[in-house]
Amino acid sequence: MASETVSGSTSHRSSVSDSEIAHFSALAKDWWNPRGPMAPLHAMNPLRTDWVASRTTSLKPSEGKRLSLLDIGCGAGLASEAFAKLGFETLGLDASPDGIEAARAHQATYPLPPSAAHLTYRNGSAEDLVEEGAEFDVVSALEVIEHVNDPQDFLHMLATLTRPGGMVAVSTMSRTPRSFAMAKLGAEYLLRMLPVGTHDWKKFIKPEELAAMARNAGLRMTDIAGMSYLPPRWRTTRDTGVNYIAMFTKG
Repeated sequence: MASETVSGSTSHRSSVSDSEIAHFSALAKDWWNPRGPMAPLHAMNPLRTDWVASRTTSLKPSEGKRLSLLDIGCGAGLASEAFAKLGFETLGLDASPDGIEAARAHQATYPLPPSAAHLTYRNGSAEDLVEEGAEFDVVSALEVIEHVNDPQDFLHMLATLTRPGGMVAVSTMSRTPRSFAMAKLGAEYLLRMLPVGTHDWKKFIKPEELAAMARNAGLRMTDIAGMSYLPPRWRTTRDTGVNYIAMFTKG
């Protein structure tokens, strides 16, 4: 699927290349168009955000506060707005200034309902948050890890930004022949659902690989589900051979 860009790693080296950031920055003006290049992301978004919300109900926020959530690689804010509407105090972070500009413009044009939690956006790197000692109840990285230079470093960074006992949500694609046929050849070249060059199949991550890297970062996988398009909408399934989403707990 289309990604929401991010910069950051525990080694103070950008985990996403300049070409990745430039690729998604060029799409910023069309990010909120449900029939545009991000159409698959629009269709998948409710499943992803609702699944995260349903898996974090055991977390208890500080007295008088809501759960805090960091949406890493937020792009123009599709998931960030949804998380705020679901009650998370949300910070959307992205390395692309064009993406953040589009996110802020959409929020200004279409204000969130009074029932929503607070939503803010920040253009910059996750390294800045690490250096500031920031911690969140929930850290979300949706369709991001398949675009980073070092997934292991990236997971260490996600863990660092998560409070003890907090949770990390990651959605991505498995490196299988089926994902190559569907997500790369089919979506980009045959159906033109996504811009050509959106994905590098070699950087897709199998669930068992993700679980092992997460353990190395001090994160324990507590749930996983496949995400499959079963008309007329995306649904959770047991099939993790193409798209999937996983939840991890720190400590």
